[in-house]
Amino acid sequence: MGTRLQLQDKLLEIFDHVYFQPPTNLAMEYPCVRYRISDEKIDHANNNLYKFTERYQLTIIVEDPDSELPSKVRELPMCRFSRFYATGNLNHFVYDLYF
Repeated sequence: MGTRLQLQDKLLEIFDHVYFQPPTNLAMEYPCVRYRISDEKIDHANNNLYKFTERYQLTIIVEDPDSELPSKVRELPMCRFSRFYATGNLNHFVYDLYF
């Protein structure tokens, strides 16, 4: 679909704070989305690479469990909810996105 930088731009339309594979010592600001490459989908045709799509894991981190931010991410094409967890008074909504 697009490059990682295009995905970054798309996420910046939704979030003020977007972090790609942040180091552990980085103090993140909330609400935010943290994302990383998690897999790839490769289709072959005639023994050659036909189509390549990277899968990203997006973790939306918000203080408010009723935040509208997860629903905005849910609307992205090829996006699927994976899980939810709460830790340290923060709510984490995890999505898989092919982009």
